[in-house]
Amino acid sequence: MLTIERALVDQIVAHARADHPDEACGVVTGPAGEDRPVRFIPMTNAERSPTFYKFDAAELFKLDREVDDRDEEIVIVYHSHTATEAYPSRTDVSYSSYAPDAHYVLVSTRDETEVEFRSYRIVGGDYDGNGRVGAEVVEEEVVVVEPES
Repeated sequence: MLTIERALVDQIVAHARADHPDEACGVVTGPAGEDRPVRFIPMTNAERSPTFYKFDAAELFKLDREVDDRDEEIVIVYHSHTATEAYPSRTDVSYSSYAPDAHYVLVSTRDETEVEFRSYRIVGGDYDGNGRVGAEVVEEEVVVVEPES
């Protein structure tokens, strides 16, 4: 189960809508070992594509150092699908080895009025040098909470 604050959901959805018709991508980090999403980090889709995303290499390098320096971990890897449902493609699964324990959130921007926000765990499989193969995609419940006052 993914528990996430409303403000983070809103930021992810806003990023997905702003980058449409290209796929948007990014991460949400949190304190190491807590599985708690806290810090929203939009990334640049280096591919600038409506059907594919790839984190900008320089941003990814900076992110990895920052996460390590702040004793954080990547809790969520997110991206959008611009014309299809919010379900991981084979390419999405193959790239999931970057953060194998993360929640993989997808937002579909195919409908201008409705938001499709779903989360998955991508489990098992092997890394074959080109990506993760043979992994299972398991949808998980998303619980959206309001911030504590």
